[in-house]
Amino acid sequence: MKTYLTVMFNSEGARPTEVASILYNLGFNAVQGNYDFEYDWGSSADVKDLIWFGDKIHSALRGYKVLFKLETVI
Repeated sequence: MKTYLTVMFNSEGARPTEVASILYNLGFNAVQGNYDFEYDWGSSADVKDLIWFGDKIHSALRGYKVLFKLETVI
């Protein structure tokens, strides 16, 4: 199972390198293509895990003036 993250930056917010550093610390890897970052769960996770992870990302990016979108696929 993988969670994909798309980030939209604001010119008044954090630089992409700052945001990438935060996401790397959460376990994301940068990818090329339709998404910006990917998190590999290694094994399956349930909906509660996904919501908890979304909250964790939200807290980590608070104040950086970026928008993000998550998509998890099996």
